[in-house]
Parts: sequence; C-alpha cells; structure tokens
Amino acid sequence: MPPRPPVQDLARSVYLLWGHHPAPGRSGLSVPGIVAAGLEIADAEGLDAVSMRRVAERLGVGAMSLYRHVPGKDDLTALMVDSVYAELYGDDVTVPADAGDWRDGLRLVAARNWDLYARHPWLLDLRPSRPNLGPHTSRKYEAELRPLDGIGLTEVEMDAALTLVLSHVDSSARAARSMSGVEASTGMSDAEWWQAVTPALTQVMTDPDLTVSARVGSAVGAEFNAAYSPAHAYTWGLETLLDGLAARLP
Repeated sequence: MPPRPPVQDLARSVYLLWGHHPAPGRSGLSVPGIVAAGLEIADAEGLDAVSMRRVAERLGVGAMSLYRHVPGKDDLTALMVDSVYAELYGDDVTVPADAGDWRDGLRLVAARNWDLYARHPWLLDLRPSRPNLGPHTSRKYEAELRPLDGIGLTEVEMDAALTLVLSHVDSSARAARSMSGVEASTGMSDAEWWQAVTPALTQVMTDPDLTVSARVGSAVGAEFNAAYSPAHAYTWGLETLLDGLAARLP
C-alpha cells in the first residue's frame, strides 16, 4: 500500500488551487505564468510532455525556482485542469440552466465538454481518483447541476445523471481522438481505409451466420464512409440518455 499523503500537503494543494499563491519573484515568476506554460506544452505535445524541467525551460528559469511556487507536477496538473474549466461557462454558473429546459441544459453541458476535449485533448489522459476541488471545477459542477435542479430527482440522482452524461461525452471524445490518431499515424483517412477494405470484405465474409452483422456493417459504412462515427455515437447516445432520464422523472 502506498504511503498516505500528509494532511498538510493536501491542505496546501487546496489553498494553492484557490489562489493562495506565493508572491511573484524578482524574475516575475508566478503561479499563473507557470500554469500557462504547462498548458502550452500539454496542448501541443500532451500531458506526458509536461514536467517541471520543461516548464522551467519554457520560462527561461531554473527548475528549482518553480518549486517555490508549485510543489510538483501533481499540483501543476490540478492547476492546469482548473484553469481550462474556466473556459466552459466563464463566471456565469447559470449558463446551462438558461439554455432552455433541462434537456437543452444538458445538451449544452455535453457540447461544451465535447468542445473542451477537442481544444485540450490531454484532459482525456487524466484518471483522477478524487475530484479536483479548485474554484473553476467547483463552479463547473454547480453550473452543470442546475439544469437538473427541481425536475424531480433527488440530490444523489442529480449527481448520477450528470455523471452519466459526462461519462458518455468522455468515452465519445476518447473514440474520436483514437480515430484521429490512427489517421495521423497511417496517413490514411477513415474513408480511404473503408474504401480499400470493402471489396475484400465483400468477398471473404460469406459465412451464413454473419447475415445481421454484414447488413448492419454495410449500412454503417455507407452512412459514414467508415466503420464507426464517434460524432454520431455522441449525439445519438446523448439523446438516448436524455430519453431514459425523462422516463425516470415523476
């Protein structure tokens, strides 16, 4: 079993997230500047490329000078996540609830998170076991719960419904990134790949037990010119989730 983190370290991380930062040094080094540099690296190269050394190099300072402001990569990552969550709704937690009825609100929540993954795909590499309790993360949770407030769900059900929608967006965004990565690594688009394999599949898939899958696979290929469409899975799945949630309301 790994050692338990000291309580004072956990408290320090919370204070750091909520803006209790050391004063900028004579070089102008500050927590917001460090976070901005980390975001530039992550957006360009992925989260694994972010290290205290790389951030220091980008800022033109020694790596040790960063630790006075941010204790390590875990804290830096938490700060980066909280920073990009500010892009979702700004300072207005009423944005999703003001979109229309609860369905419209959840559609907006899903769309904003889908777009955020597109701008910052490194977010998909995060697997936090406990929530990031920063200010923008907290406002994100508040904003995204508001469309569900007062429609007949208990508080626990509201949280579960939001988690279900966000998990669906997450999985769809992962599929989209995976397909994009395959296209980049092979130099072949999904449409080109599908057109290349279809004639051969037509010849070899003659098993009489595969009639349904052959029919469905052909229909999907004709519709999307690919074996799978993450965007369609996202939109169709979201509407299905909303229909299911509506069926559970009083």
